[in-house]
Amino acid sequence: MISDAMRNSVIATGLGAIMRGAGLVTRFIPIPQPTLLVGPGSSARLGQAVAGFGHEKILIVTDSVISKLGLLKPMTDALTAGGAQFVVFDEITPDAPIPLIEKGIAFYQEHGCDAIIAFGGGSSMDASKAIAVSISNPKPLRQLAGYLKGLRTPVKIYAVPTTAGTGSEVTVAAVISDPEKHSKLVIVDPRMVPKMAALDPSLMTGLPPHITAATGIDALTHAVEAFIGNWTTPYSDGMALSAVGLIFENLRTAYTNGKNLEAREKMALASTYAGLAFTRANVGYVHAIAHQFGGRYHTPHGLANAIMLPHVLKYSSPAITERLALLAVRAKVGTDDEPSSVLAQKFIDAVDQLNADLNIPTHLDALQEADIPALAKAACFEAHTGYPVPRYMSQAQCEDLIRQVLPKAATHARKLKKAA
Repeated sequence: MISDAMRNSVIATGLGAIMRGAGLVTRFIPIPQPTLLVGPGSSARLGQAVAGFGHEKILIVTDSVISKLGLLKPMTDALTAGGAQFVVFDEITPDAPIPLIEKGIAFYQEHGCDAIIAFGGGSSMDASKAIAVSISNPKPLRQLAGYLKGLRTPVKIYAVPTTAGTGSEVTVAAVISDPEKHSKLVIVDPRMVPKMAALDPSLMTGLPPHITAATGIDALTHAVEAFIGNWTTPYSDGMALSAVGLIFENLRTAYTNGKNLEAREKMALASTYAGLAFTRANVGYVHAIAHQFGGRYHTPHGLANAIMLPHVLKYSSPAITERLALLAVRAKVGTDDEPSSVLAQKFIDAVDQLNADLNIPTHLDALQEADIPALAKAACFEAHTGYPVPRYMSQAQCEDLIRQVLPKAATHARKLKKAA
């Protein structure tokens, strides 16, 4: 009779071998990088540059808040001064749902556009990429989900991120939501990477502290998962370590003093570096679980990552002690003369403390006990078929991990039920 532990070990060994093989292939796939413009006023400089590229008409994809705050003005003024024609689609909402993206596709076609500027947070970036792929490959968005499902090159995208978290300005993926199935879809195509991106910290000084916190830990999660997985390269390691160092040095400052341009600029760079790292090395269980929370409960992606990161690190730690030790040294929470096991624990503790300092909740209020089996099943399927995780978990282990973030009232009721 084969025990569950032995069965899980056999499955993990097989999955690990498959994913390591996939990693050897993916490291040779060319991934373009955008020209980066960095610093206050860089969004206007991007407008100047794009105006000179001779586009017939540019679609600016953003949300209504950014539009009302006037954050577009420096860039649109520069476009106008350069003689460029543009239209603004400012209806993007969190999670970039399919019906809204379809509306954006129709808007692009109606106005005869031939390029896109993504201006905003991750949802605007993801929606822009999905629009760009769909315009060149006109078929239902659900059929474009997956790797390289579009034969033709997406239309050109330029990017101006207004949060320091997603790294979407340098990544090959677009995550969109399917409201019918309460799930997230991932479109992956290296040709979606924007041609040029502006990291303008002056656009980020008005971000509320809770968004600064969640997006900052989102960037940290990208860097950490890229660093601890099995697809690492010297390049991805360098980018990930740089991001982790910048985040630990600057995120608390950006959170407590949002007007600090230096901290905002360094966080923007950290987000980009983390994006470059996970574009090459991919992510892991934190993202797999966070995507399920987003699909079912519309939990903001950065917040979902922030809640789950400490739990996944604790689970994975036996397999990644040396890597966690290196992260601890780069985060300056330990020194390289300390034992690796001590440093690893120091890094996990430092992530916990950073979350606490940023008032990240330790529980997901929307989480329902009855949903956990389905959430865990979907998360394991996503992780085991797409991510080079360093330590595999069974569905039961994943359920236990998710159960740790149940609301306190639900956890208390569960304990009472077991005691009875």
